Amino acid sequence: MNYEELLATRRQGRLYQTELPIGEFCRMQIDGKYRSVVHVRKEMLDNIKFGEALKAECDRNLSLADSHIIHFRPVVEQGEITRLDLEPGQYVPLCHVLNEHPAIVAEPHFMEQFTRGLLEAAAFLHSHGLRYVCFSPQTVFLRKGDQAVMLLSCGSYYQALSDQKAFYADGKADYVAPEVLEGGTVDERCDIYSIGKLLETVFADAQLPLAYRKAFKKATAQMPEDRYASPEDMLRSIDRRRGTYRSLVTLAVAAVVALLVVGLYFDLMPEQENIEFVKPAPHTAVDDLIDDGFRPEDLGVVPADSMSEEAVATQREYNAKAEEIFRKRYEKEADRILSKIYNSKNMGNTEKNFRAMSESNVKELLKAQEELAADAAIDPARSHAIATEIIERLTNQKKAAIGMGSNANGVQK
Repeated sequence: MNYEELLATRRQGRLYQTELPIGEFCRMQIDGKYRSVVHVRKEMLDNIKFGEALKAECDRNLSLADSHIIHFRPVVEQGEITRLDLEPGQYVPLCHVLNEHPAIVAEPHFMEQFTRGLLEAAAFLHSHGLRYVCFSPQTVFLRKGDQAVMLLSCGSYYQALSDQKAFYADGKADYVAPEVLEGGTVDERCDIYSIGKLLETVFADAQLPLAYRKAFKKATAQMPEDRYASPEDMLRSIDRRRGTYRSLVTLAVAAVVALLVVGLYFDLMPEQENIEFVKPAPHTAVDDLIDDGFRPEDLGVVPADSMSEEAVATQREYNAKAEEIFRKRYEKEADRILSKIYNSKNMGNTEKNFRAMSESNVKELLKAQEELAADAAIDPARSHAIATEIIERLTNQKKAAIGMGSNANGVQK
């Protein structure tokens, strides 16, 4: 029994009470142990269609072998299913997680992990002909420890109920596709809509990358045919857009680092030859590499009021720690790489050999920056700024060490 359960025992209360479409979820004491249960809605017990649907779901639930699915067994009283005893485990409705730990949405990788978890869980259900229908803060669960997405009861079992709006009461209808509420078709696209609505709600105050903003907008289109056809399609779209964004940033970083090393080369050369530069032919810029709706803040310029104060403070704390880790690791790696340039042996190299070595060092510097930035979970633009400062400082130190620094009058030796 954990501390929360101990307090609940003293209050003779229940933990994590949450209204689901089929009943109330909570953790309560049964035979001296805390267990997760669902008390079936009493007002639905006399509904024949509901009873048949609930029995059908109970009969099939245990056969769904997937880590995203919460399994349960029915408790029958006087011929009716009045309670569901859920499998052991520490899983909590998302609404309680957000209330108790709102800063979780700002944690590194949570957006990607949560989005992927929802889509993977939906894809599993779809492969078995099922639809969850309502992905809401009340009906989606997170497992304590790793925040894995877990699902409980599939709405497609209950599509025969005449009043879908009443079934998804207490705000849950906001997360259900409009065609479902009107008694229309329940298919994969209705789950796409519901997932999109949930993600919009959860990350309403978070910094949304372009890939996610585009995906959420398409997922929540009013017309089913305008949405993604499946969870796999939505996931591929997000990955593709994120890949394009990373490529653009990497290209920009590579160009700047290349210019830096070329500058170092000409700084080392005792003399420079006059080079005639040819003006490039006019070229019309194209914008098809970037999605419509691209905004400067997608490259890191984010309005200060786009996040709550608490989320901003939390994000700053994470960023500061991540930057500290990156700075220490990259300085060590950059020192090793730059030592290959600033040494007595390399000083005597020909221009051709120097360029060849410089290209190799550029790739090595860029690779180190990308890998260490990914490990520290900081964005490419920020890692580039830190890397540039480190390279400049180490360069000046090494130039001074081999007698290429400035004299007391500031004149380059």
